[in-house]
Amino acid sequence: MPATCIKIDRLTKRYPGESKDSLCGVDLDINIGDKFGILGPNGAGKTTLISILCGIMEQTSGEVHYWDFETSTNFNNIQQKMGYVPQEYALYEELTPVQNLEYFGALYKLSSEKILERTNEILEILGLSDVKNKKINTFSGGMKRRMNLAIGIIHEPSILFLDEPTVGVDVQSKVAILRFLNELNSKGTTIIYTSHHTDEAQEFCTQLALIDHGEIIIKGQTDALLREHKVKDLKELLINFTGLSYRD
Repeated sequence: MPATCIKIDRLTKRYPGESKDSLCGVDLDINIGDKFGILGPNGAGKTTLISILCGIMEQTSGEVHYWDFETSTNFNNIQQKMGYVPQEYALYEELTPVQNLEYFGALYKLSSEKILERTNEILEILGLSDVKNKKINTFSGGMKRRMNLAIGIIHEPSILFLDEPTVGVDVQSKVAILRFLNELNSKGTTIIYTSHHTDEAQEFCTQLALIDHGEIIIKGQTDALLREHKVKDLKELLINFTGLSYRD
């Protein structure tokens, strides 16, 4: 049996002033080494769930356990093992790639030698070595997206959270990012991924959970779900379970 690295138990979230829960009793297990997709329409609860798992916000009720399944998780103790790449650019555009990685590496308490080693390694892999001393505000969208990823993995996290990691990039950047993520996963990094790109998610994710109105609708191994529900692709599966109505 695969070892569980995240266990989510009856998780709920209600924002102040709201009459309905954004998450409604979510139960989910994510195993070490998974490429786990959390998919659903706008407003389904994906980003709320990821934000709680990363310790960015607190749940209203329920529990999240990491690895040792202690009663409560102290995020200060496990922050070094977690990486988060948000949909928005989480970087300083007036600085260079080297300066950004020096800053974020220091936040994770890496030594100057380790920061230099990781900076050279990551920028080379992501095709940013030639621009490492140029200000990021001169970069294309695809280059900024790759830089966003570089910052999220500077400290070599065991678990990597990705919220729309390829949104707004060209085909070449998308291929490069996904290839790099697959390499990370092959070396043991567990990846939790959200996206609206169902074709990309179908190709990348080994496990899936569909969420809508704050509830997990279905979950399981990607190929098995497609076979079980007799659909040709993930787009059809998502539409069958969430409908065609407009979402805000």
